[in-house]
Amino acid sequence: MSEAVIKTDVVIVGAGPTGLALACQFVRYGIDCVIIEKNENITPYSKAIGVQARTLEIYEQIGLAKKAVAEGTIAGKGRLLVAGEVRGELDVSRLGEGLSPYPFVLMLEQSKNEKLLYEYLKSHQNKVHWGTELKSFTQNASVVTAHATTRDSVSQTIQARYLVGCDGPKSLVRHTLGLAFEGSTFERMFYVADAQIDWTFSHDAVHVCLSKDSFVVFFPLKGDKRYRIVGVFPAEFDKEEGDILYEEIEARIREEAKLQLVIHDVEWFSTYKVHTRHVDKFSEGRCFLAGDAAHIHSPAGAQGMNTGIQDGYNLAWKMALVLHGKADERLLETYNEERLANAKRLLKTTDRLFELVAGSEWIVSFVRMHIFPPLAEHILNFEVVKKKLFPLLSQIGINYRESSLSKHNGDDDFKVKAGDRMPYFLVDNASVYDRLQAPKFHYLVFSDTADDAQNMKSKLGQEYSDRVDFNSIRVSTEIAAVFGYENAFHVLLRPDNQVGFIGGVSSLSELRNYLENDISGFPNST
Repeated sequence: MSEAVIKTDVVIVGAGPTGLALACQFVRYGIDCVIIEKNENITPYSKAIGVQARTLEIYEQIGLAKKAVAEGTIAGKGRLLVAGEVRGELDVSRLGEGLSPYPFVLMLEQSKNEKLLYEYLKSHQNKVHWGTELKSFTQNASVVTAHATTRDSVSQTIQARYLVGCDGPKSLVRHTLGLAFEGSTFERMFYVADAQIDWTFSHDAVHVCLSKDSFVVFFPLKGDKRYRIVGVFPAEFDKEEGDILYEEIEARIREEAKLQLVIHDVEWFSTYKVHTRHVDKFSEGRCFLAGDAAHIHSPAGAQGMNTGIQDGYNLAWKMALVLHGKADERLLETYNEERLANAKRLLKTTDRLFELVAGSEWIVSFVRMHIFPPLAEHILNFEVVKKKLFPLLSQIGINYRESSLSKHNGDDDFKVKAGDRMPYFLVDNASVYDRLQAPKFHYLVFSDTADDAQNMKSKLGQEYSDRVDFNSIRVSTEIAAVFGYENAFHVLLRPDNQVGFIGGVSSLSELRNYLENDISGFPNST
């Protein structure tokens, strides 16, 4: 009897946060996918814990943002300690006030993120093939054929239009495609532990203990006294990862923190070395990479899990258009164009952040221990600092201005440029994002003249109602300040809410040209 072949649109290899989040996006776009994962279930370990504003904005579109915030802990304060004494304290709970509906970093373990995403998939009758390991795959001009083995040693063959490798830093997909994964390794050993702590400090703050060439950080987690502890061993520490005992980690925590504390109920601990690498390209033929399979970097700034989720957010809408026959396959080339550039920038950013908190150069060490802590609170009081720092850490500042999908004709007079994320503001006391939930392009007309908007809406409905969502918004003082433009204007948003083009005069021909030509052969519906 011949083996049954599973046929689908996309096969996703790996059911970590990247793979699960990508599958959730495919649910939004009505794309059939098969997810295979060699592990038996979602991770039981906390692993990554920082959820940034841009990820919460993505979660909001699938109804998970409120659940995530309810299950996590908002990082409220940051306390900077040197030699066991508090040298500085800053409020980070509203750091991004006015820039996002989620102006904070949410402490929510990777295991809980995965659970939220998996529950969403199950609620939409999608499943993960747990205990199923990819063994090999081949591709031709029209199909990818993946060969996998189940936990019961049963062979499976899956045929799909596309394959996406979300299978982590040791990615079999990447190795099979022969893609380079170059970078460097930070030679010192890191440690991480989740535990409860008895001490005199409140549970509403991230505590950062700084020293000459090291650090230990305590992140508050949901639950009484629960913390994630992250630190680094000294350069002379030369044990291998598997040989390090928890007792050595706790001894290091005590030595570095120089605090009176009792650590107990340890849930999990691990050690690792930090690698900074990215692929030379994000795709080969009909196969794509996302998340740690494509880039790994320092944990500084809590960027990793969030970046993988954004990879999928960028790829899903493009793949959906192609699979629905509404765009040429050339559109998929922009995934590599946009996300590789982002990966390169990200590695530079996280390397600089890591050097700031752990670098051994004397001037960096002196500033870290003696200059920065007492000034930190005052520095964050400057609006210009907030408006630079929060977009960088929260990932709302990621833009694709250099992308071939970003059309700059007409955006010279605007603060907001083609390629930017749609800025956050209120319309009738509600978030503008409430209007941008549909998995479509969004055409927004900002005008004081209702007739102009209605005329455009009527024309748009005749040609593109199935692909473009229309919104008419009155220009307010706040909106004029956000965009740096006081007169009537229009914006086309891509399905990932990045600006495709922006200009002062509404034009159906401009929209038609973008959809039919710039989106790689997007056909007219008429």
